Amino acid sequence: MLRWILGGRGAQGAVEKSAALCIGEEQPKNCFTELQVLKGHFDIVRFLVQIDDFRLASAGDDGMVLVWNVETGERLVELRGHTQQITAMTSYTFIRGGKPHTGLITASSDRTLSLWDPDTGNRVQTVSDLQSSARCLLVLSGVDVWLSGGNELCVWSRDFQLQCKSVHHRDAGSRHSAPEQIHHQLMRCIRAWRTPIIFKLNLSEVEMSVLAIRHLADHQDTIRALISINDGLFASGSHNGELILWDAVDWTIQAYEFILWEEQAGDAQPEIRVGQQKQTDMSIQHLATDGELVVAAVGSGLYVYNAVMKTVVAYRKIAHDSDVLHTMLLDNGQVMSCSEDGSVRIWELQDLPLPAEPAPSGFFGMFGTFGRSGKQTGAPMKKLLDISGLRSLELIGDLIGHSGAVQMFASFGEKGLVTCSADHLLIAWKDGERESQLRSLALFQKLEEMQGL
Repeated sequence: MLRWILGGRGAQGAVEKSAALCIGEEQPKNCFTELQVLKGHFDIVRFLVQIDDFRLASAGDDGMVLVWNVETGERLVELRGHTQQITAMTSYTFIRGGKPHTGLITASSDRTLSLWDPDTGNRVQTVSDLQSSARCLLVLSGVDVWLSGGNELCVWSRDFQLQCKSVHHRDAGSRHSAPEQIHHQLMRCIRAWRTPIIFKLNLSEVEMSVLAIRHLADHQDTIRALISINDGLFASGSHNGELILWDAVDWTIQAYEFILWEEQAGDAQPEIRVGQQKQTDMSIQHLATDGELVVAAVGSGLYVYNAVMKTVVAYRKIAHDSDVLHTMLLDNGQVMSCSEDGSVRIWELQDLPLPAEPAPSGFFGMFGTFGRSGKQTGAPMKKLLDISGLRSLELIGDLIGHSGAVQMFASFGEKGLVTCSADHLLIAWKDGERESQLRSLALFQKLEEMQGL
């Protein structure tokens, strides 16, 4: 039981499942007891975007965008036009006829950008013959422009007119290159190679311009994840396990964590062997936040950090049997993750029991904490076991339905959860108790209507 709570396990084969993480069919804290399979794609589905309270758009390597009704699972419309895989997608809400209207912007490997009307399925605007395919899209609703990021950062008006652009370092084809909003005063950050770049969008001139004003050269490896935490902080995570919290005003380092999973060494004193670690075991693949906590997907594990208190909250070295691809903090404080192994898991932060005896060596990973000024070479490493208030991540739900890597998920609150996968499928996970009540209510209403005839 203790090994399960703290995430340890012995050496196992590559395809062997961790028995310590199998919680069986009885999952009283897992409300997602019903599922509905949504078919329509014929290649890997990588993106999910919420349009409104009831609709969702999905896209991936088949170049199609499908719009779904989340409650019924009905496929509402197909958006066809791209000839190659979709590389980015976002919603775009604007005022039309005095009423808000939500469209979809897509980017593709065919080097085009498109604006779609999800109500009619029409492609409203198209930009073609780009110098490179866009890898990320960001809407700045406050100034009514949107950005595309790839080998260059482009700023577009609502009618798809290019306002300005700024060429930056090539991202070597990585699909992780992305602009991210990090400051409410029109500051943006693009990650390229190892260096985040701060861009300023200048609206005061006659012509709009975007200028690179700061390179943050503090990571030692490729940046894989970048996220805005709040108006004052943003975070970046690298391929070698570095998690850096940045001040969004003066761009100084607020906290530096080097996440290094410790190898089991029996009764012997554990050693830090950076050179022997596999980079994929430490790579930060995804970051999620609720404005205070930050969840990092580190290899096949999870790492929870309090950005306000600058302290580790909880972590689990082995959360899945393959790399974690996407994470989320739910409104109830639970953590959700999905993996290349095809699983979707729900975790609950719980207080650790007081130890009755000294914990064995090799228990926790090691990390270094540094101050505002940046990294300090040779700083002493500190065991996570010594951190007061450390909690455990307990597995409370295991959603098994996909046969391929689960790319991401989107939550619709009480309406359920939608996941997409390399198996070409979407799955809508529903609260079984709520669905049963809705069916009963619908039946009673039908009976009343029939009696009234």
